[in-house]
Amino acid sequence: MAAVIHSSPLRASGSLFGLAYGDALGKPTEFLTVAEIQRRYGPTGPRELTGEPALVTDDTQMALAVGWALHEAPSLTPEVVEPLLRRRFVAWSVSPDNNRAPGMTCLRACADLGRGLPWPEATIADSKGCGANMRVTPVGMLDVDLDTLAGLAQLQAGLTHGHPTGLAASELTAYAVFALRGGVPLAELPAILIERARSQRRVYHREWLGDLWQRPGVDTPEEFIARGWDECLVALRRLTAALAEPDDDGDPCRATGEGWVAEEALATALFCAVRHADDPVAALARGATTAGDSDSIAALAGAFVGAATGMAAWPPGWADRIEYADQLATLGAAWD
Repeated sequence: MAAVIHSSPLRASGSLFGLAYGDALGKPTEFLTVAEIQRRYGPTGPRELTGEPALVTDDTQMALAVGWALHEAPSLTPEVVEPLLRRRFVAWSVSPDNNRAPGMTCLRACADLGRGLPWPEATIADSKGCGANMRVTPVGMLDVDLDTLAGLAQLQAGLTHGHPTGLAASELTAYAVFALRGGVPLAELPAILIERARSQRRVYHREWLGDLWQRPGVDTPEEFIARGWDECLVALRRLTAALAEPDDDGDPCRATGEGWVAEEALATALFCAVRHADDPVAALARGATTAGDSDSIAALAGAFVGAATGMAAWPPGWADRIEYADQLATLGAAWD
């Protein structure tokens, strides 16, 4: 696919706000069973924002951190972007607003980043948690070549999550937003992501990742990164199989995983987005009505549907009611 972004109906804004809306709807359901969620919100799950403003979690906070680092960068090179990401991540980690049950991987890595450790030493090498890709969607809003997109996506993941699957899933998540903004229909996206994963399986971006690959039991950087792509391919094949079956309206986690790890968060969010491409709020509600990492699943589903449809996907009154609305609007306008 050519690295070209076509004119679009505020797709960057739609994706950023969609991520925040899904995050807000999934925030109160994250640690509930599906039965408990349905008792509280009805059989289709939460479909209305609550609170003034409706609060988000660390998913949106960290996506904004990535977004602002990219917005501030005078050029998109590893040497320029890494210090900006580091500064934004550390600022998030010590902010009084960082009170939304953030992931321990991010907190541990950010503490070491704050002490000045080189990021390959600060990262949690064996973590592929969804914190690697819940925040990466702003990378997909940039008008860049695909090698730069890959490097940016993997670098921002690598600062905290050093597992190859965290890197690969982050690239796929950013690539999904990029493709949707370019006009790829949601229904075609799983096949396109499988093609991308296969083509990148042994591509190690050394200029962005340095010697991150070096660890016991790994002989080459290509072997290291292939492990991540292979796990993503397994998740995408599960997604394709699930979409080929009739929808039982049940918990999508049963088919594609609970989303606590990166490749499952991507696959389950895509399931919700593809199944409900014509009803964006239903995509959020489906993501929020899961037994897994509901806020991250719903957030990514919202980012995907919003990138496909633009701001028209969302109820018009919501933009004034979501937390961080001013930041979401500023970044969205810059990229639209």
